[in-house]
Amino acid sequence: MFFLATVPDPIGRVDGVLREAAVEAVSVAVCGVGSGRSAGYGDGVYETASIVKVDILAALLLQAEDAGRRLTARERTHATAMIEHSDNDSASALWRSIGGADGLDAANARFGLRDTVGGDGTLWGLTRTTAADQLTLLRQVFGDDSRLGAASRAYLRTLMGRIAEGQDWGVSAAADGSAWALKNGWLPRGTTGLWVVNSIGRVTAGGHDYLVAALSNGSATKERGIALVEVAAREAVAAFRGSASRRD
Repeated sequence: MFFLATVPDPIGRVDGVLREAAVEAVSVAVCGVGSGRSAGYGDGVYETASIVKVDILAALLLQAEDAGRRLTARERTHATAMIEHSDNDSASALWRSIGGADGLDAANARFGLRDTVGGDGTLWGLTRTTAADQLTLLRQVFGDDSRLGAASRAYLRTLMGRIAEGQDWGVSAAADGSAWALKNGWLPRGTTGLWVVNSIGRVTAGGHDYLVAALSNGSATKERGIALVEVAAREAVAAFRGSASRRD
C-alpha cells in the first residue's frame, strides 16, 4: 500500500476486498476535488489502453493554447469520437497531431506526470502510467490549478460526461447517482491473452466530488477486469469518505 498524502487508514478496506485477486494486479488512487488530501492502493506501472485518450486530448488542447488557437473542426470531430465512443482511428489521428510520444511526454512534464511514458511509434495504447499520475492528470482536467485554461478544462469535462452507453462502467460504480465523468480503457494483450482494464474520472458521492483512477491487468476476461476496477473504485471512495469523516 502507498500513500499520496498522510491520511489515517485511507484505503484499508481495499486490501481485504482485492486479496482474492492475487493473480491480478490492481492499483487505485482517490482524492477529493479541491482537496489537498489523496490516497491510494498499489504502486504498479500499467499500460493505459484507451484512458490515454484523455491525455492525448489534454496535450492537444495545451498545444493549441500555446499557439493561441482553437481546435479545428476536424480536431473537434476526432476529439468527440475519441472520448465519447473511444474511437481508435480518431485517437491515432490526434496522436499524430500532438507529435506522438514526444508530444505527449512534453505535455505531461508540464502537467506534473512523473511516471507516464508515451507508447512507441503508433502504439499510443501501450503508454505506461501509474494511478498516481492519472490522479494528477485528472486534477488538470477537474481542478482549478491547471496548465489548461478554463475553456479547455470545460471541454474535456463535457466530453467525459457523455460517454456512450455500454462504455460507462468503471469508476461510475462509486457514484451514488448519475453525476460522473470518465474514460475507460480495455485491451487484451496478445502475448498472454489477459486483459488490461482501466477507468479514470470524477464521481459524486454523498454530496462531494472525488477523482478516482483504477488500473488493472492480468484479468482472464474483460468482464472480470471491469468488476475488479469497479470494486476498487467503490471501496476506495468509501474508505476515503470514511477517513474524511473521522478527521472532521
